[in-house]
Amino acid sequence: MGAKRKVCMLGATGVGKTSLVARFVRSIFSEAYRTTIGVTIEARRVRCDGEELDLILWDLSGEDEFQSVQVSYLRGSSGFLLVIDGTRRATVETALRLHDAAQAAAGAVPAVFVLNKADLMATWEIDEAAEAALRRAGLLVARTSAKTGAGVEEAFSALARAILASEAPSRRGGST
Repeated sequence: MGAKRKVCMLGATGVGKTSLVARFVRSIFSEAYRTTIGVTIEARRVRCDGEELDLILWDLSGEDEFQSVQVSYLRGSSGFLLVIDGTRRATVETALRLHDAAQAAAGAVPAVFVLNKADLMATWEIDEAAEAALRRAGLLVARTSAKTGAGVEEAFSALARAILASEAPSRRGGST
């Protein structure tokens, strides 16, 4: 059995958090938009660097002008996927703000910023400069399309590797 790690999906309303989870866990995509109310929890086992991890994915309702993320949901997280809608530039600022809140609640745990909706590149509002700025800030960045599946496995794998790397000193010391 794999070690369980809680991962929170964070981002503005409508960026594709639920669609990314559905693509990653069940290999499906639906055009129908369904707002997440509260939190939905899914799981998937991944193999990374010779280890098995059970990623327990907390798909949190999106943050918008009416609703903010429940800080209590963030506690105990091993990592965060911060989802940005490539067609809406304002979702970058929301993701950065949520990253700060997540770090305040859970500590300095790994995060991957996901630029979603790569299948709609023609209408993207996030340019190479904005993406490069995220990378220069030391953030892990991945491009995905929940619709086509492009980059989805890689984004979750990057987070799993970062989680394992962040835990490596404590595992070597035998304190876990």
